[in-house]
Amino acid sequence: MGTYTLKSIGKNTDYMTVVREMDDGYVVKIVRDRDGYDDVTTDYISKALFDTCLRTGYITKVQEPVEASA
Repeated sequence: MGTYTLKSIGKNTDYMTVVREMDDGYVVKIVRDRDGYDDVTTDYISKALFDTCLRTGYITKVQEPVEASA
């Protein structure tokens, strides 16, 4: 499913990565920058809440870099 940025207060950039998809939701790893160190948590989010967060802009998918071929 990919990696997403979370809307944060200030200049912090927090990320959420989908680890596993389940029937009714996702297991996600959330990495938050806390004064120079990473606070990593693993949690569950329902598909309905995930879709709502995506639709409202609370989470935004990180675009994968395109590799140039020579």
